[in-house]
Amino acid sequence: MTNPFEDETHPPKPRRPGLFAHLRAAFLTGLVVVAPIGLTAYVIWTVIGWVDGWVLTFVPQGYHPDALINRFLGYTDPADQIHINLRGAGVIIFLIFTVVVGWIAKGLVGRSLIRWAESLVDRTPIVRSIYNGVKQIAETIFSQAETSFDQACLVEYPRRGIWAIGFVSTNAKGEVARRTPQDEKYLSVFVPTTPNPTSGFLLFFPEHDVIKLDMTVEDAAKLVISAGLVYPNPKDPTQPPKPDALPSA
Repeated sequence: MTNPFEDETHPPKPRRPGLFAHLRAAFLTGLVVVAPIGLTAYVIWTVIGWVDGWVLTFVPQGYHPDALINRFLGYTDPADQIHINLRGAGVIIFLIFTVVVGWIAKGLVGRSLIRWAESLVDRTPIVRSIYNGVKQIAETIFSQAETSFDQACLVEYPRRGIWAIGFVSTNAKGEVARRTPQDEKYLSVFVPTTPNPTSGFLLFFPEHDVIKLDMTVEDAAKLVISAGLVYPNPKDPTQPPKPDALPSA
């Protein structure tokens, strides 16, 4: 109902946002900036601390960073010694140790020692299964001849008409390649779960049933982790997306 005392020729002016609205908008904007930086720094700091705690357990107490600093300063009395949590020392020790082991393993003596140690491991039932499994995964991930998860894709899963994000790992090999129909090349596709992409399903699809995407693996992982909230921006938003031919049913 129209107010008879209200001048219709001069409508009321919209209310200006108050101080609380400005503070709320500034807080949300700052949160968008601070949250990714803070979480990234927290994760890196936590991982470095975890590596330090794991590596320094194998280092004698006399060679810990705080012990070396006290020895350099001449503090022999335990009451005068200082205790410093030098974060990152374990990471440096791990990197140096890994480089030295890799340098030794590339030589003739190192290869002989590795073959001798692996022969001992192969005779231990439980240790053999764990070692061989971890070794195969490490060789697959860090192999320079093949790349892992080099392309994101779309696959129909868990049934026709429903699409899921996947990562193409390699072509089907070994017994899987021999048992599948020989007239079609099969791809091994890892379909991750949301919001934890480290778990998922290993599926084998015919190549014509896999739609390879232009987005990077990192962008596809963001899409999976965010449950579809974070979509990758196209390189050129003015251009329409490339038409992809959907696989035949």
